Order: sequence, then C-alpha cells, then structure tokens
Amino acid sequence: MASKLRVRSAVFLLLFVSCHVSFFLASAKKKAAPSTARKEDIPYIKCQVCERLAYQIHKQVKEKESKTSPKKISEFDVIGLTENICNLKKAEADWILQIDIVEKGDKLEEIDQGVEGQCNTECKTIERACQEIMDYSDTDVAEFVFKSKPSLDLLVDFICNDLSKSCAVKAPPVPEGRVPGEPFVAKPTKDAEMDKILRSMEGMPGAPSMKMYSREDLMNNNFGDEDEDDDDNDDDDFLKNVKKAVNQKNSEQDLSLKEKVVQSIKGTGKKVKGHVNKVSKEIANWWRRRKAGSNSSKESKKEL
Repeated sequence: MASKLRVRSAVFLLLFVSCHVSFFLASAKKKAAPSTARKEDIPYIKCQVCERLAYQIHKQVKEKESKTSPKKISEFDVIGLTENICNLKKAEADWILQIDIVEKGDKLEEIDQGVEGQCNTECKTIERACQEIMDYSDTDVAEFVFKSKPSLDLLVDFICNDLSKSCAVKAPPVPEGRVPGEPFVAKPTKDAEMDKILRSMEGMPGAPSMKMYSREDLMNNNFGDEDEDDDDNDDDDFLKNVKKAVNQKNSEQDLSLKEKVVQSIKGTGKKVKGHVNKVSKEIANWWRRRKAGSNSSKESKKEL
C-alpha cells in the first residue's frame, strides 16, 4: 500500500513539474511588451525637457535656414518642424534618443550622451513630456518663431513659461524608493544610421510604405515574394536601392547617406508618377466614353 502511494505521489509530482516547465517555456517565447512612458516621472523632468525642446527648435530652424540660403524658409517648413519635434517616428525628434535620465539626490537629471541609444521607457517618457508641453501649441510656436525670429532665451521663456508653464514651478523632489530607469545603451552605428534613414524618408513622395519592413528585412533583402505585380516590383527595387545606398562607401563627392538614398529613389518616383498618369488617362477616357454614350441615347430618344 505504501509503495503504491509513493508511486502515485511521484507521478503527480512529475505531472505538476512538467506542466509548470511547459508554461515557463511558453511564457519565455512571448515577445517582451513594448516600452511605455513612466508618467509619474514627467513632473520631475518637464522643465528640462522644455528647455531642450526650445533649444532643438531654435537649432533646427537655423539649420534649415542655412540649407535654403539665400532663400528664406517658409512658415510651412517651421510648422512641419514643430509638429514633428516630439514624435519619435520623425527625424526631427532624433534628439530624444540621445538623452539619458539619471537620479541625483532627490532630482532627476537629463544627460545628453551624444549618441543614439536604445529607446526604452526613459525615451518614451521624454517623448510624452515633450508632447504634453507642445500640446496643441505647435502652430503658435511656429508662428512666433517665423514672425519674431526670437533668440534662444526668448524662445525658452515663450514655450516654458508663457505657453506651457513647464518651468513656472520648481520640480518636486523625487520620492524615496523610486525604481531607477534602465541604463543607457548606445545603439550600434549601423543600426542607428538605418533607423535615421527610415525616419527621414517617412512620407517622402515616391517611396513605398516602410511599416511592413523591419531593419533586418532591409539589410537582408527580405522584400517579399518574387511573383508580385509590377508595382510591388518597383517597391522591391526601391528597397534594394536603399540597402545599396546604406552599404555603399562614401563617393568622391562625399554624399551623405540620406542624399544617396534620395538619388536611389528618383527612378522609382518616376515610375510611380507614370503609373498615376496612366490611371488618370484611363479614367478620363472611360468618362468620355460614358458621356458620349449618354449623349447618343438622348439623341435617339429625341428622334423617336
């Protein structure tokens, strides 16, 4: 009797352990949840984020002016900048990726690491704080920058005190026992360059949607099936050109990666334009035929 009891206990224990191991392995295979902003940290960094935001707007406007000189930048260009400055999917927000948040005493301090890092909770927190600061004031900021051409100090005062009140009140002390954020991890140079190219090309005319391709797909030529139609083949050619531009060494003219990519998509842009013109002509011809048929039917009815 005792031996049977021991056997049953051993079988039960084996089943119990096997079930828990299976559950553990299944859980380990699940992808990690995407990082989210730590909203509770925003009051401690909001003023610092606002000052960096104003600095970036001032700096990027100056850069645009130097590129378009002797022509002046338009108000539309400035609005585009202020709309994208807090969106991590846009190139204008690249500055957020370089910021590390560290705890010093009872304060949180932002440190510019000078290189792009992996975007985790701290990165998302800075983005969220930036969005709260700008709120619906992006056009107001753009109008102020375009018309007043303020100095950096005036711009900081306008955004951080007049509009958002982000620096009107001193940041509260960080509570004891706060869980520290993740350490700053620099992103590999090649990955950072590819991500920057993808962000800069978002919404570019003649470029296909990049959401369905990962950075690994672009680097490994994983661009889908070969039996797709001509339009899909054009997208494949475009993406292959992107990879070629990324891997190509600097030319004698020392073109930047972005300039190389822009050159590589010109042919694809012309093809896309050709497709649009072709479809437009077909629609116009169809409408003429329909209109002509309608007129002929009306004339036949009059004769009757």
